[in-house]
Parts: sequence; C-alpha cells; structure tokens
Amino acid sequence: MKRQTGTYEISTVAGEEVRAFLPTALPPSNPPLDLDALDTPLRESSGKLRELELAGHMVPSVDWFVYAFVRKEAVLSSQIEGTESTFMDLLESEATGKATNDRDLEEVCCYLDAIHFAWAEMDSPSGLPVSMRLLSETHQRLLSSVRGKDKQPGEVRRSQNWLGGTRPGTAAFVPAPPHRLQALLTEFEQAIHTESDLHPLIRAGLLHVQFETLHPYLDGNGRLGRLLIALLLKHWGLMSRPLLYLSLFLKTHQREYYERLGAVRTDGDWEGWLAFFLRGVAETAGDAAGTAQVLNSIVIDCRAKAHAHPNATVLGLRLFELLPEHPIVGVRLASELLACSRPAATKALGSLEAAGILAPYENAERGRTLSFEPYLAPLRDGK
Repeated sequence: MKRQTGTYEISTVAGEEVRAFLPTALPPSNPPLDLDALDTPLRESSGKLRELELAGHMVPSVDWFVYAFVRKEAVLSSQIEGTESTFMDLLESEATGKATNDRDLEEVCCYLDAIHFAWAEMDSPSGLPVSMRLLSETHQRLLSSVRGKDKQPGEVRRSQNWLGGTRPGTAAFVPAPPHRLQALLTEFEQAIHTESDLHPLIRAGLLHVQFETLHPYLDGNGRLGRLLIALLLKHWGLMSRPLLYLSLFLKTHQREYYERLGAVRTDGDWEGWLAFFLRGVAETAGDAAGTAQVLNSIVIDCRAKAHAHPNATVLGLRLFELLPEHPIVGVRLASELLACSRPAATKALGSLEAAGILAPYENAERGRTLSFEPYLAPLRDGK
C-alpha cells in the first residue's frame, strides 16, 4: 500500500499555476512505519552514537574536539550550498584575526556563529528549547552576511519559494504556500515535543525531512535543517556535546540524499530515507569517535615530546596546551594567549618548533605563522 505523505494546493504565483506540497503531520501513518525493516540500521547507529558520546567523555578536554568538529561542520555544510572556503581558510582567518572580504568565508563564519548560539541556548537552563523561535533566532545569525541580509533573516517567509527550475512553474518542488505555514509549523513543533514511542534517531530523521519539505525560510533551510539534527539529538539526550554532524556524509552522497527526500514526498518511502539517514549517523559517529581517539593520542605524544625537548620553556608548554583550539598560531596570537611580550611569545613558538610540534605555515601572507601539523592532518579530510 502506497503511503500518502501530503496533498497539493494549486495556486497562482507570478502568473503561473503551481502545485504546492502540504505534508501530513508526523509520524507517518496509513500504513505506519515498518520498524522491523529499520531494526538493524537503528541498532548500528545507536551503538556508534554511544561510542562517540563515550569518546567525548574519556578524553581530557572534549573542547579540543568540539572546536575542530564544529568548524568542519560549518565549512562542509556551507560547501553543500555552493561556497568554496575550506577548513584551513577558516582556521587561518581566525588565527590572523583579520576581517575577511571573502564572501564565502563570511558565510562560513556566520554559520559558525549560528551553531555556537543554538548550542549555547540549549546548554543554558534559561535558554530556548528546540522550537521555531530558536530556529528563527539561529537563522538570523546564519543569514547575517552580506549575501543573506536581503533574505529576511530570522523571519518565516512571507512569499512562495521553490526548489529547482528558474521559476515556480518549472520548479522540481514547491513547498507549502506562506499562508499555510503557521499551522504546519505548529504541527512540526508538536512533533518535537509530543511524547512518542519512536526512537529519537527515527524522530530526528523524520523531522529533518519535514523541515526541508516545509522550507520555512527564503534561504538557509539546508544548513539549518542539518543543524536541526544535532539539536534534536541534544534535546533527547543522545548527545551532550556537538560532536556529530552529517554534512560530510550528505556531501559525499548528495545525489542519493536528494533522491531519498524526493521519494518520501512522491512515494511515501520513509523507510528508504530512514535507512539512509541511520547509515549516515553510524558512519559519521564511527568516524568521529575514531578521529577523537586519534587526536587524543596525537596530543599525548606531542605533549611528551614538548616536555622532553631540551629547549622546552614554561611558556612553550603553556602554549602547547592551547594548540588544539588554536592550531594555527603566530607571534601576535601567541602573545595574546600567553599574556606575554612578543619576544617571549617568539621564544615559546621556537621551543615548540624545535620539538617538531609546530611547523611553518605555508599559506601565511606575512609574519611568522606556525601550524600544529600533526593535529591538523587527520582533520583535513573533506577539506
């Protein structure tokens, strides 16, 4: 039996007749989800997610990995939307402290700010829960760049949008018209906060599709919808720190991702989408747990080298402990981090370079800039 996942409302936009899709409320019914078909991928993804959470608790400073993983997500999620800035571009910009004129990099920085805001709200006892208000305030920060300022940052759209095609009449998909959004978004929020027997990973997969189907903003829906997954896992207690992001998996399997979303809308194939989504969670969580362990081993080995080297200095050892969150560092930044003079900072950098921990950073425009190369190497995958 083919499952109906929505209805169409015919309207006229810019003089053309369009069929806008109105999704049915979650969870899917008539027929209900075939949970038996999802049992194996659900057990695998749940297990890998627990491994990642455990890895985050076992390392001395989970902030080291949060720093890296959040920045990787900001870059990769933005790349899916067409930006070309890389992980190293972002780190270099932060290390120099210079304002960027690169619009791609500006968008990445806005997304990074949006991630930090949303997670801080959910971490705070007085902060916002997962809700349209939280998503709208996050959206405001996401679209605060030059490119996004004319796309109604922080506001649910008041006009019809569409996906694919040059105009509504030739679009591949037309989301719900704006006058229908309020009721549909209320249902969306209810699906988050209503008690359910479904596993939280299943619910997160369902809600991601529903958000992308509603496409409630003029721009930024893809990035916000991917961030929503992490926020939901935090909301339901499956992840205490922002260590799981699916953008690399979705970028690698971008064509299948869009096909799976389309199959939900046209054929009611929620099971096919959820199997794909759970595979992404399992692969991403497993890779992230492995990377966390590798990075922890690198820090331990390099710390031993720093302490054992005959040129070791107190300031150099203090600087080493800051490197995972400042893996590209120059004299100016080192001086600020250590609250010391530039000559003292230069000596601290030199002691770590002599120990083979820091190396000259090739892309530095000017001045002496070094990178924590052993730590950065495992993070470069996916650019």
